Amino acid sequence: MDYIKIRFGSNFDPTGQNLGKSIQEIFRPRPVSPMFSSREHMWTPQMDIFETPEEIMIWAEISGVEKDDLDLEINSRAVKVSGIRREMSRVPNGTYRLAEIQYGRFERILYLPSPVDTEVVSSTFTNGLLKIRIAKLRLDKVHQIPISEE
Repeated sequence: MDYIKIRFGSNFDPTGQNLGKSIQEIFRPRPVSPMFSSREHMWTPQMDIFETPEEIMIWAEISGVEKDDLDLEINSRAVKVSGIRREMSRVPNGTYRLAEIQYGRFERILYLPSPVDTEVVSSTFTNGLLKIRIAKLRLDKVHQIPISEE
């Protein structure tokens, strides 16, 4: 069985301080051809987040990305999916008539709708679809606190 790398941490901007950078990314002009894209060009894969009472599920459409080129990081409030889609080799003497597939690095940080248990996470990657399942923290647990005498 192959495993997807999952890292646990809290170093990816849960406060939103890089919001300005994200807003710039929204309005940055997109290249019309891969010939004009820079090496630092980042693309944005499409993702869905949905939840049940017990868990949160994230689906990421990242066709053409190798599993070894994926990174997945999680903390109790957010999930970061990043990686690289490598450019396919070009056909010799070929001329582009349409070039819409984006290549290069990508990164998405998804803030979760409720706290999660970072110890109960699973992920699969099949046919270009990354599926992540994360158990929610049970907030309705009651903890008995013993009272001692002084």
